[in-house]
Amino acid sequence: MDTVIVLFNRDLRVHDHPALTAACADARRVVPLFVVDPELARSTRGGFLVECLADLRDSLRRRGGDLAVRWGDPVAETVRLARELSARAVYVSADVSAFARSRERRLAEECARHRLGFRTFPGLTIVPPGALRPSGGGDHYRVFTPYLRAWSRAERRRMLPAPEWVPVPGNLRSGWPEGTWRASHPLLTGGETVARKRMAQWLRWCVGDYAEGQDDLAGNRTSKLSPYLRFGCLSPLELESLAEGGGEFVRQLCWRDFHHQVTFAFPRINRDDYRSRGLSWHDDEHAAQAWKAGMTGVPIVDAGMRQLRAEGWMHNRARLITSSFLVKWLKVDWRVGAEHFWKLLLDGDVPNNYGNWQWVAGTGNDTRPNRVINPIRQAVRFDPDGEYVRRYLPELETVRGRAVHRPWRLPSAVHGYPGPLVPLD
Repeated sequence: MDTVIVLFNRDLRVHDHPALTAACADARRVVPLFVVDPELARSTRGGFLVECLADLRDSLRRRGGDLAVRWGDPVAETVRLARELSARAVYVSADVSAFARSRERRLAEECARHRLGFRTFPGLTIVPPGALRPSGGGDHYRVFTPYLRAWSRAERRRMLPAPEWVPVPGNLRSGWPEGTWRASHPLLTGGETVARKRMAQWLRWCVGDYAEGQDDLAGNRTSKLSPYLRFGCLSPLELESLAEGGGEFVRQLCWRDFHHQVTFAFPRINRDDYRSRGLSWHDDEHAAQAWKAGMTGVPIVDAGMRQLRAEGWMHNRARLITSSFLVKWLKVDWRVGAEHFWKLLLDGDVPNNYGNWQWVAGTGNDTRPNRVINPIRQAVRFDPDGEYVRRYLPELETVRGRAVHRPWRLPSAVHGYPGPLVPLD
């Protein structure tokens, strides 16, 4: 085959990239392409994305290639470039959200109309989303524990090295908008190079005590690899294969695969209840805005929400506490909270963000849909000295010890901090 386009989406890496590897094997020339969604470029994740793309371009250039960048509709721009370069096929990593599936269908149809080959490849998960099915019937696993057992036994595909050479056409116009993008994020630097260094350090020094430290709010002992998985800067398969002795950490990777296979079977997970429970939600704009602003009067909740606003990130335990407070205590529709997280979280993707929100709301895959998490008990257990709360709530910095977790006992000297929106007894 003469020329193949590899359309990158949530797979911004060169290591263990099945679509890129196949293109380099099948074609004389390969065109790596990324089509920028202008809305994403302007979002909280925009700076991180720019860094990921810049690093991907550098990696491709070191291998003789380049990264073509276009703006607009990915289907139209891919087909337009294919016609300009007389490409014969388009390769892409398969995805699971409704938007991604629609894009793949449209791209397949347009490729067929223009007599272009079209192939999808694995790579976004460890086990492909549709590969595991319950023995009792059904197209996917609805409960995590049986899925974990099947997932642990499932055969893994062969992990692939980065291609040594990516031969691009001589007339390729990169389209890289030099000097026009915002290229920074307050918390993390994007790109495969940084991701691989962080992965190596985490696996060497931290993964062994992940089970003991993952819920330590003040200690902040999570890996922060999820943004790199979300943008595909890391191969989840490679991460799992290297995480020796990290049983609980690998379990979290399994949760990621679990939500992807649920979303593959139920693409409207970001809109509709996965399981309809007949719940009625309060249309309470005041409560929703107080929650978003970190002004609910519940310090552990407000600390989490302010961390999210400041960093585009929130500790995993804080995500559980804040989301449960919105849906179980304030009775606000889970979609309100999920959309807020989606807009601000650096690692926000459809399967994990909306799958976890539905789990918390009781409309998803939790086997205990009526589960209610008490934020005060969680705070005392996972932030016993109040260090996490004081880090993000400067108005409470003079309140010492566990007293910071009891809003009804805060001293009158604390000005500007509200009382709790709801009683917490």
